[in-house]
Amino acid sequence: MERDEILTKLRERIIAFVASRVRRDGAEDVAHEVLLLLEEKYPHVTALEELVPLSMRIARFKITALYRKATRRGEGSAVSVDEIPLPDFAPDPETLTSRRELLDRIRAALPQVGQRCRDLLRLKLEGKSFSEIRKAMGAHSLNTVYTWDYRCRRHLLELIGGSWEIRK
Repeated sequence: MERDEILTKLRERIIAFVASRVRRDGAEDVAHEVLLLLEEKYPHVTALEELVPLSMRIARFKITALYRKATRRGEGSAVSVDEIPLPDFAPDPETLTSRRELLDRIRAALPQVGQRCRDLLRLKLEGKSFSEIRKAMGAHSLNTVYTWDYRCRRHLLELIGGSWEIRK
């Protein structure tokens, strides 16, 4: 038998063997890779009784590599994008209303606090650190700024009704 005929029959056997373990299109790819490997690395093997076990061993290695690759890529556990519900990160109307009410209470209370507290809160909202606030407000000690901050927050909390939490 000629080598081309042997490889053609061998291809059919490889595809049948691999198709029993993976999808049909994957089986043809693996069979093609096995035949290429036989041509490149094993041209000296010509007997059918040697080619069959050799090609099946190579096919098993290729199947194992295929499984590893699929596992590494997460193909076995992949979920279709259409099946995943998209979360709604927007707050619900109740939370929006509660935040708006808290903001209205803070706006109403701010004119009742002293100028130093308003300046301190403004600097904090601008993202300044306490040491930067100390320099901007001319305080001698960082602890003085901490004390001012504590007193301002406590006074503002009393003016808005005693809680920073959103009322439900």
